[in-house]
Amino acid sequence: MAENLKLQLLFKDRIGIVFDITRLMTNQGLNIVTMEVEPKDGLATISIEIEKTEHSFDKQSLFSLFSTLPGLVSQDELQRLPQEKRQKWFRTLFDGMSEGIISVDSAGIVNTINCVACRILDQVYENIIGRHLGEISPMDSILLECVEKRIPVSRRKLVVTGTGRVEFYGSAKPIHDSQGNFVGAVLLMKNLREVKEMVDAVSTPLAVTFDDFIGKNPAIINLITFARKIAETGTIVSITGESGTGKELFARAIHFESGRTGPFIPINCAALPEQLIESELFGYVDGAFTDARKKGKAGLFEAAGDGTIFLDEIGDMPPGTQAKILRVLQDNHVRRIGGFEEVPVKARVITATNKNLKEMVKDNRFREDLFYRINVLTIQIPPLKERLMDIPLMAQSFLRQFNLKLGKAEQTISGGAMKKLYDHSWPGNVRELKNVIERAAVLSDSEDIGVESILLSHETAGHNHPEIAKVGTIALKELMGSYEMEILLLTLNSTSSIREAARKLRLSHTALLKKIEKYQLDCRSKSSQWNKAKTFRQHG
Repeated sequence: MAENLKLQLLFKDRIGIVFDITRLMTNQGLNIVTMEVEPKDGLATISIEIEKTEHSFDKQSLFSLFSTLPGLVSQDELQRLPQEKRQKWFRTLFDGMSEGIISVDSAGIVNTINCVACRILDQVYENIIGRHLGEISPMDSILLECVEKRIPVSRRKLVVTGTGRVEFYGSAKPIHDSQGNFVGAVLLMKNLREVKEMVDAVSTPLAVTFDDFIGKNPAIINLITFARKIAETGTIVSITGESGTGKELFARAIHFESGRTGPFIPINCAALPEQLIESELFGYVDGAFTDARKKGKAGLFEAAGDGTIFLDEIGDMPPGTQAKILRVLQDNHVRRIGGFEEVPVKARVITATNKNLKEMVKDNRFREDLFYRINVLTIQIPPLKERLMDIPLMAQSFLRQFNLKLGKAEQTISGGAMKKLYDHSWPGNVRELKNVIERAAVLSDSEDIGVESILLSHETAGHNHPEIAKVGTIALKELMGSYEMEILLLTLNSTSSIREAARKLRLSHTALLKKIEKYQLDCRSKSSQWNKAKTFRQHG
């Protein structure tokens, strides 16, 4: 069969162009397959497809015919109509998506399906387009149920095809036009294996680099320069510093800079029970002890592979385990509990502590030989009180993070508030500063955070609570209730609505209403402040 003629005609825009073209084609016995009109800047572009038969006119004859119409500016032959170009574009777009897509009209006839959906359902594009959902097999019923009930339908589904079993999550939604009429439905299909991979990727902590460290303090800059230099070596690194200075973050940055392919595995030596620490670190063989897992279990040194083992709070490691760790570091081998095989250890070891290991060695609380083995390369992170010049940069950076998290406009820290930050001794170091800034971001609705929003640890512990000093004379339940009520009043009076207060407190609207009722909080008018009812008494 001969291919149809596709032409593009350019006219000066006027009323009756389409009528004139249609009449001309009818008079010549020609059939118009499709016609598209696009008016722009006083001109009308008309794309037309004319059915070509054995008795049809050729291209030049058609050009001669169209030349008789008034206002014709130009005419050309087309290889592809604009509609075909759009269809090809949408097909390419849909095929490039990671989800499977199927859409149907109001009668359940398939009008769109991409290659991912074809692959999931083990179908060929040409065998699905234009067919009713009920005719296609194997086909999930999610989309058909959506069309019949005209409601969203979502669920997990297993399809058995010629290539095997495919498990996916399908979500179908009805489609309505601008007048609200039901015109069809669309189904999105996501392979559950890909969903799991995506969840694993999202749940994996983002890599920490030295670029994430904020500050211009010379001591910090020198430490980062030194750490970058030693990162690619396999030498043991010992990081010391007060609690909250960022020892683990520094260790993670060293791991990232090293380019090692294995994971970063942090181990808190103080948090692991003494009876479990060795089995976690070194693993065990089948039958090593009661309740031991069949076939045994690899320890964290094995699991780290070519990665990094971070032994945090190594000063809290039991003496017996210290001896075994020393052997691992010296021999680069580990032996599972109950086993005889020596397993090679490739992982790099980084240790950290906030304790004075030298003093612990003198008091026989830490092995001297292990102390010297782990102190090959030492990094001493200074406390925040020794790098006060970095507080403005760090505080503003933390504030931007929390503003983004809370969905608030960007805030700044006032001069008075900054002075209060400078004057504090920061026993909790960077961790404490971050907590103070988060508290300020939650409590302050002003663009400029004032000194009243900077609540330090000792202020939150006794903020507006003189009765805290009376512990021993007042029940804990009553103290906690009074403290909670003060927080509620502070938040309600710093926001414009209960719903906004609930958002700041990270409570549901209903939960906050229940607490208002529980503590009998009252606000007589929009202009007045929330207060405790005079009749209020603490109750459980």
